[in-house]
Amino acid sequence: MHSCANISKKETPGNEFKLIAREVIIEAEDFTKASEEYEIIESDSSLSYVYCANGGWLAFDVNIKIPGRYKTSIRVSAADDEVGYFWMEDYYDNKDDRTYNISGTYIHKGSSEEFAILHKDGSPLDSGVHKMKFHFSNNVRVDWVKFNLMREHETTPLTLKQNTNGKDWVVVWSDEFNTQEIDTTKWTYDIGNWGWGNGELQYYTSNRKQNARIENDNLIIEARRNDMGQEWTSARLTTRGKVSFTYGKIEFRAKVPQYKGNWAAGWTLGDDYVDEISWPYCGEIDILESVGYEMNDTTGTGIAHASVHCGAYYFKLGNQPTGVIEVENMNTEYHTYAVEWLPDKISTYVDDKLYASYNDTSTDLSWPFSKPQNIILNLAMGGGWGGELGIADVDSQIMIIDYVRVYELK
Repeated sequence: MHSCANISKKETPGNEFKLIAREVIIEAEDFTKASEEYEIIESDSSLSYVYCANGGWLAFDVNIKIPGRYKTSIRVSAADDEVGYFWMEDYYDNKDDRTYNISGTYIHKGSSEEFAILHKDGSPLDSGVHKMKFHFSNNVRVDWVKFNLMREHETTPLTLKQNTNGKDWVVVWSDEFNTQEIDTTKWTYDIGNWGWGNGELQYYTSNRKQNARIENDNLIIEARRNDMGQEWTSARLTTRGKVSFTYGKIEFRAKVPQYKGNWAAGWTLGDDYVDEISWPYCGEIDILESVGYEMNDTTGTGIAHASVHCGAYYFKLGNQPTGVIEVENMNTEYHTYAVEWLPDKISTYVDDKLYASYNDTSTDLSWPFSKPQNIILNLAMGGGWGGELGIADVDSQIMIIDYVRVYELK
């Protein structure tokens, strides 16, 4: 199999092999099939490429040695004076008939004779053989597809399992954001602009104060427009790789932005997540989701959403359990968003008011929630939900978090 052209046939031990395995290249002869006929053109001794006359896809297998987040790149040329739209699909043979877009959309306009290198950062890939498709919109020449490891997947070394019998909730873990800098013993920065499974526009940066910082004992997450050469930048903080949690009460106090186009969230994701095929089987609990277009710009009244996602209930099936509640002054006043996660029930609150619950523990598909979850705080821009009605003409949107706390019963 030629799908790992840069991986030595003779594996070398230790760090040497790790360095080799950080880059995987798919070249013209490695494509296995296509939506229509294609030809491999040898233009000179150093370049061979695949030519396809119309839009469609090229399939290939890629053997990923190290699980982690990858830069996905293509060297490609589009038809003369036409805009080409390209994207990468993972696990096209998946059992759920889902489409896993792991690159977002690459866009390129140029001469069909001139190759350009396009890339997206942060695509999640588990180790093993991935059956992928490279999709394209019109005439295309493809020299290669490349995957470069940006960050190895980190398993979470510590899980706190909370006691769920007792009368009073007692704090067992928290971040009050009363330090000068974000505490990286508690938080990992997710990185990249691969779309995050929702076609989102932002590039999540790492340890960049313009996007995530501490101010006045608050965590500020700021989405910035036309920044760093990106349409938007923002931040996504997760406890993955630091600490995860099983059961208990998870609570945060926050203000969310009001302008159209944002998608603010505080939620949990199963530690079993490594790449896109892990979801929704790993489980997800949305403690708060808020989209800017649902908020009144004058009054600040918006809508909080709480949802549970798992193998039995998720968007593809159209049956995910969801609660909604109107919240006044979401952008100017702090509100407390919380989930009480017990061995047999999940209950979600805003300012101590119950507005969503879930208790289907009947199967592993409906209840993956006996396994650890990590906490995520993020501010996305655009995407299938946040960008449904467009994006407001503003240069910045800000989410403010006063604290995050995890409790157990005593």
